[in-house]
Amino acid sequence: MIKKPSTSHSSTSIDRRDFTKVLTGGFIGAGLLSTVSTEATSAPKKAVPRKNNLHHVGGDYHVVMSDDSHDWNERQRVWTNNRNFQYHERQGVKHFTNIMSGAWNLDQMKKWKADCDNYGMTWEAIRMDSSYIYLKPGAEREKKVEEIAANIERASQVGVKVITMHWTLIPIRRNGHTPGRGGSSYHAFKLEDNWKSLPVEAHGIVSYDDYWERITYFLTNLIPVCEQYDVRLGIHPYDPPGLPRGYQGVDTWDAAPASVFESLKKYESIVDSPYNAFQLCLGTVMEGLKDPKNELLPIVKYFAEKGKIVQIHMRNIRGGLHNFEEVYIDEGEADFIEVVRILRDAGYQYSICPDHVPTHPDDPRGYQAFAQAFGYIRSLIAAANAEVA
Repeated sequence: MIKKPSTSHSSTSIDRRDFTKVLTGGFIGAGLLSTVSTEATSAPKKAVPRKNNLHHVGGDYHVVMSDDSHDWNERQRVWTNNRNFQYHERQGVKHFTNIMSGAWNLDQMKKWKADCDNYGMTWEAIRMDSSYIYLKPGAEREKKVEEIAANIERASQVGVKVITMHWTLIPIRRNGHTPGRGGSSYHAFKLEDNWKSLPVEAHGIVSYDDYWERITYFLTNLIPVCEQYDVRLGIHPYDPPGLPRGYQGVDTWDAAPASVFESLKKYESIVDSPYNAFQLCLGTVMEGLKDPKNELLPIVKYFAEKGKIVQIHMRNIRGGLHNFEEVYIDEGEADFIEVVRILRDAGYQYSICPDHVPTHPDDPRGYQAFAQAFGYIRSLIAAANAEVA
């Protein structure tokens, strides 16, 4: 059994001395894998076409409507305001993911939970900050793991069962724009011919083995905490995957020559538990594929049928590995009705969220583009369900 973190100081704090004993005492670390649930090692269940009333459109932190005077960080703090709820309700959205950093404030979380309950909304998931992945082995990293463990407990206390993260040692890479329909602009990326000459990023040189050591330490220490509190962790693939090793000093965890599919499988295998899952961003995955139209669906099917997806980011691209542009959800490489059929038949029960959207001067915060994407996703779910009894 995994030792339960002490809560003797308060209902939401972990005694650091007790947690450190767990870190160093053999319960968590090199010998932990034998204690983790092996449920996920069984063969994927065979998908049968059937109506699925559990999966739904969701609102991620990318779009929050509030007073125009609020900056981005302030909008995240006031995401349960009536204007935001009404905007999403008009789009048929009732499930939310917000973003939080540092040590989470339980009193604030309880207020957000009450706001959602009072309005008939569901607070489904939290995106945690990326700062853990910046840290090398040492006391600061151990302290951060303790903080995340306490945050997992707090999420459980307010009924949030999914936490997502994005391990970004290099900020998300875009280096161009292309013209889009209706006068909009599409964010784009093309691997630079001189990429070897780009400056090293703020967090320094990180080798492939070092990157995976950080991931392994995170998963082996925190998946048992997730099992204890029934909270799933979903990793977002690095955006874009497939960068050459050494790009801006970093060998990203899904860097070439490994494929994005191989990298996701490797991540899953570190601790093979249903609590070690994926926030599967379809646009990001396609950015790492040479033939997105044909390569995406097997990846979705593999993880959906194993119950390893806890959130979908649905956005489309045109292009693929090392050269792509982000387009509207109803154009580009992916045929998303096929994705929704896979999710339907696998019994997927979480959100499908719009992600990045094109920009336009008349729509500076993307409210129009997100509204179009929300409606498109709802229509896909309805159409897929209409096909089966």
